[in-house]
Amino acid sequence: MDSALASDSRYLRESVRTAVKILIVGHFAVGKTTYVGTLSEIRPLRTEERMTQAGASVDDLAGIRDKTTTTVAMDFGRLTLSDDLVLYLFGAPGQQRFTRLWDDLARGALGALILVDTTRLKESFAVMDIVEKQGLPYAVAVNHFDGSPVFPDAEIREALDLAPATPLVTCDARDRRSSTKALISLVDHLLTLDEGETP
Repeated sequence: MDSALASDSRYLRESVRTAVKILIVGHFAVGKTTYVGTLSEIRPLRTEERMTQAGASVDDLAGIRDKTTTTVAMDFGRLTLSDDLVLYLFGAPGQQRFTRLWDDLARGALGALILVDTTRLKESFAVMDIVEKQGLPYAVAVNHFDGSPVFPDAEIREALDLAPATPLVTCDARDRRSSTKALISLVDHLLTLDEGETP
């Protein structure tokens, strides 16, 4: 007879054999906390603090609407992909002053999903530099905000100087289906690299 815990989503299935650590990264206010919360099958761990007037000189809120909190350490969620595979999602804070945390968060990670916003593409360069310095393979997901401009993939690739093999997808961090599709693009990319193909 199964115990109550066997079907409880807070606990891993006994059949799980592989756990994979994935970073969810991006610049300030790009939607990382929302993304992890949308996909996590458990109640996500969040380290959000209310934004204050004191931080106004540090965190640029130009063009950002309705943001009242910010991540100060990490977000954490879990997603079971199959009977034997589970993903641990670690959302990293986007502000430059928190990038020292990335060294610890990146330890043991197999790859990163970089969220970008078409209204602030330039802010993605610093994030991509950090991920590349960590030696992590990555995929890029354009998080579509209401009213944000839409550009052809070729223009976004050129603007971000992406390698041809780097996956580029569009998602809405509030939507489970498109967020899952973005994550699968990263997992497929990691599997391709694991099979020995060049990045």
